[in-house]
Amino acid sequence: MPRDLHELPKLRDGLSYLYVEHCRIEQLDLSIELVDKEGRTPVPAAALGVLMLGPGTTITHAAVKALADNGCSIVWCGEESVRFYAAGLGETRKAYRLLHQARCVCDEALHREVAWRMYELRFGYRLDEDVSLAALRGMEGVRMREAYAEAAELYGVPWSGRRYNRHNWHQADPINKALSAANACMYGICHAAIVSGGYSPALGFIHTGKQLSFVYDIGDIYKTEITIPTAFRITAESPKDVEERVRYACRDAFRQARLLQRILEEIDALLDLPGEEPAPGPDPDSDPAMPASLWEQLWQSTVEA
Repeated sequence: MPRDLHELPKLRDGLSYLYVEHCRIEQLDLSIELVDKEGRTPVPAAALGVLMLGPGTTITHAAVKALADNGCSIVWCGEESVRFYAAGLGETRKAYRLLHQARCVCDEALHREVAWRMYELRFGYRLDEDVSLAALRGMEGVRMREAYAEAAELYGVPWSGRRYNRHNWHQADPINKALSAANACMYGICHAAIVSGGYSPALGFIHTGKQLSFVYDIGDIYKTEITIPTAFRITAESPKDVEERVRYACRDAFRQARLLQRILEEIDALLDLPGEEPAPGPDPDSDPAMPASLWEQLWQSTVEA
């Protein structure tokens, strides 16, 4: 029986993310389960947005297939989720959003307009068109420093600046560890949303030149709203095990902020995505393994029109 793709779980309906380490992930019926020294824990993959695999994890081929069939993205990350190694594909095989994103990136005027919208979403008001991009980045830096200082004062956490060394992680103070762990969770959620919607995580507008540039663009929008206050609050409660505790707190904060419901809608608005036009030939999502229509056919239909 063919799958009804309209009945597949949506990203916005998911349980945000689950971070696991030092366990084995196996298939369980149409979902997965975690196997470790404590026993076996079933995980409802159909309701999960992204699974973050930390150190010491192994996953079976069948479990990967079960996650992919349920539209759950898989992210392989480092200790305490502060390093990103790889990610699986999202649910859709359509290239409509990716083509529009590439068009916006390559057109200088569209690129600038999208960058301006991103800054407007961060600042909350329309910015002066005469301000240069360099000046905007300076304004953003000031805004972030003020956000850190305000959160430090609100929660009574000592703050000497954003300082950490990825090559010597354990030297960082508790608040910087908490911020890094919280931001890693944020980037994981944004990465899952981006690939689920069919966008490219590499084609950024403010950040450029890296495979996760667009992930950083989108994740940075929500830092002052979610990850910064969460990290300072958790550190104020106790400096012990802040990385683990902030991950749990972020999961609750993402749900409270309805982040999964917002991300794709806000990306579409930032890029001013037009209404989707049906591509010639079969729906790409009807059979993910089916080759797409030939470029010559699309070109010919455009010429004839």
